[in-house]
Amino acid sequence: MPRPVGRRAEILETFARHVAERGYDQTNLGDIAEELGMSKGTIVHHFGTKAQMLREVEENYMRRQLHAVQGMWERLEKPQERVAAIIYASVLLHVVDRHATVATQREVVQLSDDPAMREVRKLRGEMQRLTETELQHGVDAGLFRKVDARVATLQLFGSVQWMWVWFDPKGPQTPEEVGASMVDVFLGGLLLDRYGLQQVADPKGAVVAVVRECLTAVGESPE
Repeated sequence: MPRPVGRRAEILETFARHVAERGYDQTNLGDIAEELGMSKGTIVHHFGTKAQMLREVEENYMRRQLHAVQGMWERLEKPQERVAAIIYASVLLHVVDRHATVATQREVVQLSDDPAMREVRKLRGEMQRLTETELQHGVDAGLFRKVDARVATLQLFGSVQWMWVWFDPKGPQTPEEVGASMVDVFLGGLLLDRYGLQQVADPKGAVVAVVRECLTAVGESPE
């Protein structure tokens, strides 16, 4: 899903950056208006409230993720490839869609009980369901150890959703290398036969290439 264009999109992207850098509570619509050279009333006209802006950032972000994952699923068939793709995508999104990624991760519980965030919760749940299904397929096919797929999914998302705290895209390791390390640890503990682990944990391998191409296809083109 391509991003919307125009002044409205500029406001929303600036809002996402402020939330990523300061947090939701410290984000001020007046500061955004001043930065963009407009009145605060213009922002309110477009979005209504700050809460509605956060909802839209998160909903658009999750829709882009799910659209990209659908493309990955069409090109990757094995459960270990698909799980690896989720991990690589989680890391690469910190580069290609960083502000929205950090904003949604650091504010994952913000407004979580708000009825207006129902669609966001639904989309997040769908992403977890897709991952849990692949983990269960791996268990059923005798590829993975007999683990609780739901718990393993929660462990995985609990890990990648806190990456904003420690991951530096400009650090000594490339995002692909960081992703490969996470794939090695997570799938290394699941695969009964580790012979094929090196293939999916290759930062220059086919899985990474598919992930990058699918993120590009939804408008998040890497530098």
